[in-house]
Amino acid sequence: MVAGTSELTGYPFASHWLELGGARLHYLDEGPRDGPPLVMCHGNPTWSFYYRTLIPDLSQTYRVIVPDHVGCGLSDKPQDYPYTLEQHIRNLETLVAHLDLHAITFVLHDWGGAIGMGCATRHPEVAARFVVFNTSAFYKPAVPAVLKLARSPMVGEFMLRGLNAFAGLAVRLAMGHPERMTPQVRRGYLAPYDTWAHRIAIYRFVQDIPVSATHPTRATVDAIDRGLGHFAGHPMLIIWGAKDFVFTVKDFLAGWRERFPAAEVHVLADAGHYVVEDAHERIVPLMTAFLEKSSHMLSAGSREQGA
Repeated sequence: MVAGTSELTGYPFASHWLELGGARLHYLDEGPRDGPPLVMCHGNPTWSFYYRTLIPDLSQTYRVIVPDHVGCGLSDKPQDYPYTLEQHIRNLETLVAHLDLHAITFVLHDWGGAIGMGCATRHPEVAARFVVFNTSAFYKPAVPAVLKLARSPMVGEFMLRGLNAFAGLAVRLAMGHPERMTPQVRRGYLAPYDTWAHRIAIYRFVQDIPVSATHPTRATVDAIDRGLGHFAGHPMLIIWGAKDFVFTVKDFLAGWRERFPAAEVHVLADAGHYVVEDAHERIVPLMTAFLEKSSHMLSAGSREQGA
């Protein structure tokens, strides 16, 4: 347990753990055990804390499962570990199998898009629908220069692990409404990343951005992209913060629209990359309406198949 996380404002959830062989994965499991499962996947440099404002309302009806990727949040942070997209997907696959989840709604943000869609494309039989926030599950050559610098083995590691620059700047630059990032909320985001050792996954995630065609993770991303066609007829809700300067509207939201033209899309002009932090009061009713409407659609489809 990272010092102080048990007293974080707005994070009153019970911890659960899964042994993965060499690392413990921490996850939340809120709501009725027989409720339709929502699996929420966070990105870098956040953790399950990012979804804390959605969990109370949604867990009244749904089983809400929110893992911390290994190296993030309250999960173990081993120093000698394959922090790759492939490994994070395998970890999520193990959690889904361990909990015997089916008809999953994947809720995706940032790196959680590739991780969650990686799991879904490999196991399309367990995926029912998707909620997408400022993320990608496909490659776009739109990597800001600052991220390329952060990947460097000397300067980047010093910035991200020594100065905590990535997480520290994110709580300021990832918001459309910076006034919502109060000292208490900022402390929540940064609490698990309080030492050089605890910031290892932040750096490794940035290193794992497949900026070249020969990067090992490019093949993983391309395979996920090819598998997205499995879900052309699945319900999808996209909620996008338009002020995101990394996952931009013109590159990444356009990529989702191209692949899923039938998706329900809401662009929030005043929200940034941390769109849930900026606009959770607007997001909860949008998600609730989408889940209720698509539940009827999925039920009708199941009845037609059984007829």
